[in-house]
Amino acid sequence: MEKADAAGPTALGLVVHPSADVRDSVRTITDWATSRSVPVIGRDQDAGRLPPEVATVPDDQFRARIKGLVSLGGDGTMLGAMRLVVDRPVPVLGVNHGNLGFLVEVTPATLEDALARLVADDYTIETHGCLVAECSSVRPLRTDVGFNDFILARQGRTGTVSIDLSLNDQQYGYYRGDAVVVSTPNGSTAYNYAAGGPIVSPSAAAIVITPVAPMAGINRSIVLGAGDRVSLHVAADSVPVAVNVDGTASAELAPGDVLSLRMDEDAAQVVRLAAGTHANRSRIKLSLLDLPLRRDQLLELIPEELRPNGSVQPIQDRADAEDAGR
Repeated sequence: MEKADAAGPTALGLVVHPSADVRDSVRTITDWATSRSVPVIGRDQDAGRLPPEVATVPDDQFRARIKGLVSLGGDGTMLGAMRLVVDRPVPVLGVNHGNLGFLVEVTPATLEDALARLVADDYTIETHGCLVAECSSVRPLRTDVGFNDFILARQGRTGTVSIDLSLNDQQYGYYRGDAVVVSTPNGSTAYNYAAGGPIVSPSAAAIVITPVAPMAGINRSIVLGAGDRVSLHVAADSVPVAVNVDGTASAELAPGDVLSLRMDEDAAQVVRLAAGTHANRSRIKLSLLDLPLRRDQLLELIPEELRPNGSVQPIQDRADAEDAGR
């Protein structure tokens, strides 16, 4: 992310959490960028949360001028940053100012080291796919790109969502229940999993559709290829359908409306500095989803600095003794 030729994008973009205190990280970034004559810009909507030396511009100019992007927040902020540059993917580095983040990799304490590695090109790019939507409704989608999932759900506590499914212009059945979740592999561990859907490897090129509390019609998950075209037709007997994209409200559909989805497999470039650490964090995520890990496998997830003598063996010995005494 060093300064590029003046004819091309040269700036480092910042996307910040709407409420978390990210001032120290912003200062670290601006000091680093100033020492290398790299301009730093933000979005107009974040002007009140950025210092005066960070110029803010409209989103269209922001996308055109940045060579790389830093997201300061949690996974939600990171997803928003990725959606922002989906039409012109640039490397996105996530700095965790939230709780347990799975997309964001860097902590504020390690941000300076991360920036140094970016200068040295000591990182890899992890490509993320997304779902891209088109809608026949006269009310446009507020968000038409989802890196985790699209959820079509009833708005209240009464009535059912009734939706006809078409794949590649061929009708395949219908859903009737509380909601329908369409997810990417990365999003498969979210609402899709909570609704009984499968966990899909992020390396798979796939789309997953899972019904929530089905009353009739299709009652199991369907795993599709990334090249399949999905159309969801809101049936005449359906209640109004709220569309939620990556946790944000996007639209309300009425009977007769059609939401069409396709997969863009190369929609975002996420910076990875330590693939092993990120993989370990993913294992923790899976253990939180009650997937079975053996005791020694769980112990391996303890950071080295928290292990007695830098090893899990004393903990393992105590665990074995406890098991023997039962």
